[in-house]
Amino acid sequence: MRVAVQMDPMENIHIAGDSSFALMLEGQARGYSMWHYLPETLSFDSDGRNARLTALAHPVTRLERREGAHFSFGDAARIDLVDDVDVILMRQDPPFDLGYITATHLLERIAEQTLIINDPREVRNAPEKLFVLDYAHFMPPTLITRDIAEVRRFQAQHGDIVVKPLHGNAGAAVFRIGADGANLGALTELFGKIWREPFMVQAFLPEVSGGDKRIVLVDGVVAGAINRMPGKGEIRSNLAAGGHAEATDLTDSEREICAALGPELQKRGLLFVGIDVIGGKWLTEINVTSPTGIVAIDNFNGSNIPAMIWDAIGARLAARQAAMA
Repeated sequence: MRVAVQMDPMENIHIAGDSSFALMLEGQARGYSMWHYLPETLSFDSDGRNARLTALAHPVTRLERREGAHFSFGDAARIDLVDDVDVILMRQDPPFDLGYITATHLLERIAEQTLIINDPREVRNAPEKLFVLDYAHFMPPTLITRDIAEVRRFQAQHGDIVVKPLHGNAGAAVFRIGADGANLGALTELFGKIWREPFMVQAFLPEVSGGDKRIVLVDGVVAGAINRMPGKGEIRSNLAAGGHAEATDLTDSEREICAALGPELQKRGLLFVGIDVIGGKWLTEINVTSPTGIVAIDNFNGSNIPAMIWDAIGARLAARQAAMA
C-alpha cells in the first residue's frame, strides 16, 4: 500500500501519545511505503482538460519510538496524489478554519480515485460541535448563539453553564460560568470579537468531575475507550489540557449512543472517529478531523487500534478496487 499522510510537522509531535504516529508505525511494520506532507503544500494544476492534485512530500524512511529522533525523511519531491498514492490519511490538527476547509475541497476532487480517510467531504460536513446536533437527544441542554440575551435566558433556566468556541479543539477556551453570571457579559463579548461564528453554551454537568470518556469507533464499530480525568482545579479533561487517562468500560447508555452513530459514520466514510461522553450518557462531541486517544486505549487494553484501522482501510480499498475492475 502506498500511503500519504497529510499532517502537522513531524518534529513537533509528542510521540508518546500521538495517534498519527502510532498509525504510521503500524504502517511501517506492514511494509507500506509512506509519504509525509503538510497541507499548505497542496497544489491543484489544470490546463482546462487535465488536472492534477500534488503535494510536496518527504518519503518516510524510518520511524521509531525514540523521543527527539523518532523519524527520518528522504529528499522532498512533488508527488501526484492519484498516480503515486493509494491512500491519504487526513490527519492535521484543527483549527477547523478556512485553510482546513480548503484542503477538504481540494482532496474531494480526487476522492473517487484515491481513498481518503476520513472522507474529506464528510469531514467538512461534520464539524464536531455541529454534527453532534443530529443526536441532540443524547446531548446535555445546548445553545448555539452570539446573542447575550439568549445566553442569559439559557443560564437563568439551567444555572451553571459552559461556554466554548464552536470550532475549538483540545479543550482550548472552554469556560465555566457560575449561576451568578459573573463575567458572562465580558466573556461573550470577547468570544464575539475573536470568532465571527456563533459559540456553544451548554448546561454544566457536575458528572464531569468523574471524567470525560473518549470512545473510538473504527468504521462504525467500537474499538475501545478511556476515561479522561480533569486535573486539579480544572473542568477540562482533555489530555492536552492536563487531564490524565484511566481504564474504563462502556455503560449501556454509551453502547446505545455508539449503536446509533455507527451506521451513519460507516455510510459517510468516517472510518476513524472519537466521541466524547460525560456521565455515562451525555454525548458532547463527535471528533472526525484528527481523532486521538488510541495510544492510551491500547496501553490500558492491550489492543492494537492502529491495526484495526489499517485493516478497515484495506477492506475499503479492496472493495473499491473490486468495484472498478
